[in-house]
Amino acid sequence: MEKLVIIPTFNEKENIAAIIDAVIILNTGFHILIIDDGSPDGTATIVKSLFPKYPGQLFLEERRGKLGLGTAYIHGFKWALSKGYQYIFEMDADFSHNPKDLNRLYDACVAGASMAVGSRYVPGGGLVNWPANRIFLSKGASLYTRIITWMPIRDPTAGFVCYKREVLETINLGAISFTGYAFQIEMKFATWKLGFKITEVPIIFIDRELGASKMNKGIVKEGILGVLKLRWQSMFKNYRRLVGGK
Repeated sequence: MEKLVIIPTFNEKENIAAIIDAVIILNTGFHILIIDDGSPDGTATIVKSLFPKYPGQLFLEERRGKLGLGTAYIHGFKWALSKGYQYIFEMDADFSHNPKDLNRLYDACVAGASMAVGSRYVPGGGLVNWPANRIFLSKGASLYTRIITWMPIRDPTAGFVCYKREVLETINLGAISFTGYAFQIEMKFATWKLGFKITEVPIIFIDRELGASKMNKGIVKEGILGVLKLRWQSMFKNYRRLVGGK
């Protein structure tokens, strides 16, 4: 078992079967773990119905209640490490991330990166069908994060990522504190602080066509305050001890 794609879900019945099919049909050895937070729309039931179609390739972890993106990924990371996967991916369920780009993230890690980030804001990357206010918010968040943390990543909020196993083994996952989209920033910050090589791979991010966005004011607030917290920790605390160390 080498490659696992972790997809957190909450009310993704319109997308879940199609995204699973699109990953498996790549035929390049990807397994999929769905982390469903008790979706009332029956997302988990749809996943279970696909087990006979994809035996040994598709897995489901069900949690009670909407517990947050960050805790879903932490749950998935621990599951992946326990099963022996060597490359662990984060991906959204709504086709904003092109499944075909999974191979490009994998190739970047095979070529030497410890973390490969699907980036909207490097040459060759971009956004499709996003309203102007969301583009402004996203680009502003990326610039703000780079200024405050000094982290040399152009798309620190990106949620399309490949980790080598050694990264997730080294980070103290229990010390990762954020649950919303600030989680994405914190994981990259921890990876960078621990000295791992991060490569940004250009992707085209397409806004979802089906289902509802999970973005809200609380998530934005967590991102703003979370970046300040990370910077404070790195200046006045031993951040290597907080997140672990090689």
